[in-house]
Amino acid sequence: MSVVKENWQTTKPTIRERSKFMFNNNLFSDVKFVVQMATQGESESKQAIPAHKFVLSISSPVFEAMFYGELAETKDCIELPDCEYESLFEFFRYMYSDEVILSGSNVMGVLYLAKKYMVPSLAEKCTKYLQDNLDPSNVFIILPLAQKYEERNLVDQCWKVIDKQTEEAVKSDGFATIERSLLESVVERDALRVSEVELFKAVMQWATKESEKQGLVADGQVKRRILGEKIVKGLRFPVMTHEEFASVVLDGKILTLDEVTDMFKWFAVKGSEVGFPVSKRGASCRFERCFRFGSVVPGWSNRSSALLFSVNKNILLHGVYFFGSQGNDYLLDLTIISFGNCHTVLSTKGTFSSLPHKSKNYWGFDVLLDVPVSIVQGNMYLITFNIYGPDSFGGRNGKSHVESAGVTFMFEGGEVEQGQLPEFIFSQQE
Repeated sequence: MSVVKENWQTTKPTIRERSKFMFNNNLFSDVKFVVQMATQGESESKQAIPAHKFVLSISSPVFEAMFYGELAETKDCIELPDCEYESLFEFFRYMYSDEVILSGSNVMGVLYLAKKYMVPSLAEKCTKYLQDNLDPSNVFIILPLAQKYEERNLVDQCWKVIDKQTEEAVKSDGFATIERSLLESVVERDALRVSEVELFKAVMQWATKESEKQGLVADGQVKRRILGEKIVKGLRFPVMTHEEFASVVLDGKILTLDEVTDMFKWFAVKGSEVGFPVSKRGASCRFERCFRFGSVVPGWSNRSSALLFSVNKNILLHGVYFFGSQGNDYLLDLTIISFGNCHTVLSTKGTFSSLPHKSKNYWGFDVLLDVPVSIVQGNMYLITFNIYGPDSFGGRNGKSHVESAGVTFMFEGGEVEQGQLPEFIFSQQE
């Protein structure tokens, strides 16, 4: 029994102070809750928290029904096997004082109790704490709970983190523990910013751990069965390079011989039939395009070239568009350099198939970046490229200043008035 000073009420002038004094106090307590302490190795210990039925009941309709309803609980000691001491302690602290001390170790448990006992104001505090502390390392731990409790704002925030920082998120410890249904949602998602080969590695790690959890040998057939066809068929093998596919995917041994054959046909002849999505992720993001030429003409002879550019607002550069010609492929080597400090911010190369432009009467191809490049307003950037292939369409009457979606692009150099690289694909920096 706690030692209580005589006439303690006189030192607590407000009802809040007096109620707070009764928290975790045996004085006038008429019920105790027995919960498990945090596990230390294999040992388990339990501890009781004294409480007051009246205080709990005026804060929670569930406790009101439990203690004063038609089937009222008569026991003075109640065991709660579904929570731990730290979470219940903070939950009760809030019931007595409107205060709560949240941390990474207790917030999930406190949110569970707030939902279970219908204390929405505390649930809001928990979700705000989770939003404020959300990052790629914990997003796949928080998201399943947010979905379970239908916390829509928190769910949306989780997906924003996953979309923006995909590679870090799928490499986190939490990703390996998610349910297969959530893994399906991730693999189906267009907006992810991650190279497909890195996503494949993360998916394979998930399948390996799930195999081990089920006591199975994690070979290719087992992992494919555990993943299921929806996940395997949702992976975008065609957007990988030939080298990535050969050195990483083949070693996973989850594809059938026919699927491997179809993939090698795809790498040999772009546009051949293949049973996997062929578009790069990021397609569902809101991309803007800055077109810098006044007219387009055929018969441009491709060569090495360079272009200086800057912008008046911070943007994310998701890619660029190059002219091509009907039915032809082009080998491209592209580099972007921060002109002020000569720092290379991007270097990429590959072979691209020319396709008809959606809105114009010419051909060309997008070069979408695996990870968008941050372009800082006012800084000058040099984009250099070597393009090898047949004659293509080309641009004429280029402008030195072009406004697109509220962003002004400024161009300098020999390629401003005519040449290649007609479009910049970007989004505004948040």
